[in-house]
Amino acid sequence: MRVIFVSIFIVLIDQITKLIVKGFSIPFLNIKIPGMYQGQKIQVIDNFFRITFIENPGMAFGYDPGSKFKLWLSLFSLFASIALIIYLFIVRKKNLSLRLSLAFILGGAVGNLIDRMFYGVAYGYAPLFYGKVVDFFDFDFFHFTILGRTFDRFPIFNIADASVTIGVIILILFYKKHSDILLADESSSSTESESDFATENKEQVNNTAIVPEPNTLVEDDKTDKGKDISL
Repeated sequence: MRVIFVSIFIVLIDQITKLIVKGFSIPFLNIKIPGMYQGQKIQVIDNFFRITFIENPGMAFGYDPGSKFKLWLSLFSLFASIALIIYLFIVRKKNLSLRLSLAFILGGAVGNLIDRMFYGVAYGYAPLFYGKVVDFFDFDFFHFTILGRTFDRFPIFNIADASVTIGVIILILFYKKHSDILLADESSSSTESESDFATENKEQVNNTAIVPEPNTLVEDDKTDKGKDISL
């Protein structure tokens, strides 16, 4: 379960960068980060890479499924994150690539889940589970159309999104290896079960007590009456 620290690190970096972009204040510590205003752009590498602050209202690529579906999306993300934690515990002894891919996916899922669950309440614009996801990485490549929207730049994303993508790529690259290992484990488990069953039956047979048949020979109960002695 040491890979869980990878997930924790991803969540921390994801949330720190989002808070810096969006801005926050801690009055009792006299800390105030003004952040960026929505739509603000900061060029990093000419026009190819820039920091652009937007808030994603729903799913990937800025698709808004509506307020009713938004709650279900947040709840699904919550249960999926819990399921990933449980599965990570189950495969804690499997190969590193599988555990690492799940750790990346978990870190990304939790990072965006925090936005959806708490940002609306923390920033005072929506109730619990109805928050918006903060995105800011803006790259100029992969022009395409999806979900009825045309993108002349790649959709703006965050560290959590990148983490999920990296995790999925690792799963795809090592898919055959993961499948072979899981099949081998199932086969080994099946063989061990059959062997244990055979051993148990053998022990039961060996430990069965052999009960001797009762002795059917009955000795005659003859009494020696002696002889009369004549005087």
